[in-house]
This record gives sequence, C-alpha cells and structure tokens, in this order.
Amino acid sequence: MTRWEPNAGGRLEEAALELFGEHGYDQTTIEDIATRAGVTKRTFFRHYADKREVLFGGGDAFQRFFVESLAAAPAAATPLEAVAVALDAVAGAFADRHEHSARRHRIIAASAELRERELVKLAAVATALAAALRERGVPEPVAGLTAETAVVVFRSAYDRWATADGDEALPALIREALTALQALTAAPGS
Repeated sequence: MTRWEPNAGGRLEEAALELFGEHGYDQTTIEDIATRAGVTKRTFFRHYADKREVLFGGGDAFQRFFVESLAAAPAAATPLEAVAVALDAVAGAFADRHEHSARRHRIIAASAELRERELVKLAAVATALAAALRERGVPEPVAGLTAETAVVVFRSAYDRWATADGDEALPALIREALTALQALTAAPGS
C-alpha cells in the first residue's frame, strides 16, 4: 500500500503526458498511468472517466472561461470585437503553460482519436460562444459565424504557438490572426 500523497490529479496528468510522449497514446494503459503516478486504478477513475480525459478534463472550465470572457466585453462591442476580448483573455491564461501545451499538442497531433476529441471540444466552445452572442442580442447567422470564427482564430494561433519555440506569445499570435482575418474580409482597394 502506497502512502497517500496530495495532488493525485496533477500527478496522473503528468504521468500520462510522460507516458504518452514515451510510448504513444495507444500503447499507454490506465494501469501504466496509475503506476507511474503512484496511485491505484481506482484513484485514476476518481479523477478521470478514461485516459483521453487526462488531456481533455479541463474542457468545461475552458469553455466557461471563453463564455465569461465574452460576457465581460463592452456592451457596445461588435460581435468580432467581443470575441477578440474573449480570445485575448483565454490566450493570457496560457502564458506560463507553453511547455505543457506543446507536449499536449504533440500527443494529440499523433493520434486521430485525440484530434477528433479536440475538434469535438472546440465545437462545444463554438456552440457556447454562439449562445452567449445571441444573449448579447447578436442575431443568426452572425452569432454562429462569429463563434466559429473565434474558434478558428484560436486554433490557428494555438497550433502555431504550441509548435514553435515559445518566443512569440499566444495573445500576439491571436491578434495577428485577427488582423489577417480583417484583411481577408476587407473590401478590395480599401
């Protein structure tokens, strides 16, 4: 019997990231993760429903933070300005997490199952953002298009940031993506 140690969830997450990186997602078992973390399988299942959730367990909090940040945007903000406020806030939350995010990104990129799960998570964020925009009085199809655009901007910037050496900050990459989007939608000759 191992001695109880605090932060089992954090140890499980770190153990999973290490093992997924060393052996791959498919070759790593829940037993492997629990053993590396110094806990039982039962403890694993107290924290996570399955091994995917070690990588996606914070999805609800991520979605809530996006929506709460959108709600904090000024009432007079255009839909795109409002999601820009949310994007900036969410990006700021990743400031000290580049190494962790890069490791997680590599693991997800290497697995079709995990890439699919990531897309499902981001689709849920878009759905929640669209609902929040509608609550601000933004009609359809603008609410849905703006929400989907926010997710595409985040994903594009996050992918660049997570695969780079960390010299550029995620908020700067998001602003760059928003600027590119604005240039894309500008009228020719303007």
